[in-house]
Amino acid sequence: MSSPSDFLADIERLVRIESPSDDRAALDAVLQEANHICREVLGSAGTISEVNGSPILWWGAKPADLLLLIHLDTVWPKGSFQPLWQVEGDRITAPGSFDMKAGFVQAVYALRDIQGSVAILCTTDEEVGSKASRALIEESARSAKAVLVLEASINGAVKIGRKGTADFIIEVHGRASHAGLEPEKGINATTEMAHLIVQIEKLSNPQFQTTAVPTVLTSGTTTNTVPALARLVVDCRSFAMSELERIERSLHDLKPQHPDAQIVISGGINRPPLQPESTKALFTRAQKVYQSLGRGELLGVAVGGASDGNFAAATGVPTLDGLGAIGGNAHAHGEWISATGIASQIEFLHALIKDLVNNPNG
Repeated sequence: MSSPSDFLADIERLVRIESPSDDRAALDAVLQEANHICREVLGSAGTISEVNGSPILWWGAKPADLLLLIHLDTVWPKGSFQPLWQVEGDRITAPGSFDMKAGFVQAVYALRDIQGSVAILCTTDEEVGSKASRALIEESARSAKAVLVLEASINGAVKIGRKGTADFIIEVHGRASHAGLEPEKGINATTEMAHLIVQIEKLSNPQFQTTAVPTVLTSGTTTNTVPALARLVVDCRSFAMSELERIERSLHDLKPQHPDAQIVISGGINRPPLQPESTKALFTRAQKVYQSLGRGELLGVAVGGASDGNFAAATGVPTLDGLGAIGGNAHAHGEWISATGIASQIEFLHALIKDLVNNPNG
């Protein structure tokens, strides 16, 4: 059994290679380092390749009965944080550690001494929608009997449900004119968009925890010009696919106030919801393993964030998410992980993998 200093040092190695989704050189570098860790801990390296222009790391059997799903891309531009690694007792503050470089290291250490049809699929485009890797994730999941997702845990609880996501870009095309001399000759894209935003917010549905949230808004060019173009990004989430489809239809039904203004909508549904039904059998099994370690009851929660586990679960394969690090502040300043929590998660994950490999039919 390796000491905590071993796996913490390996997490630090990955954290110090900042790896934003849009930096190909950084993504290549973090996968190379991750592969070194595989070789050192597991005795063999995986294969780094490219899928639709995005680098991936595959370690283990192919196809595999048990697939461990991970990503190593992060959301912050290089240089956003200093220091990159700060230890204060059990708390380690480090960008990208909680989401989800610690999860990768946990998976590698949990696979020691495991013999069986198991694989790690590590992608690098999860934070930007997994457009390049989605087909591979779905294909690999269909070949598996179970998928474990090493996204961060919620204080030790696993994630048995996730909202599906949809992203839309709404453009209003108006007509420019001089704001002082002849504003009446223009079609103000800003005020047109303001009317639309009010309607978009009403698409949220608290009954289903459905949200339609206007996020990034840009409009206009100069202070003395009636804006000819406004652009809005809308983030939509729901536990029900029918709700995402409702929002998509409603957005395409939007009408401008001015008869000559034009609305152009792009984007759509990205990740389908991860339904609790798809995790039930695997969650029950994980609870038994958890209890066998003398830990009491393993909790399961449903969350608003989506992951690649949504894609895996939608193929029909049993999927369990949130087996990664214990910590907090994902995508935020002060992102942190618990050192003792990681050790505990490795022990649990090892026991779960061993149970699934040794008893593939339950």
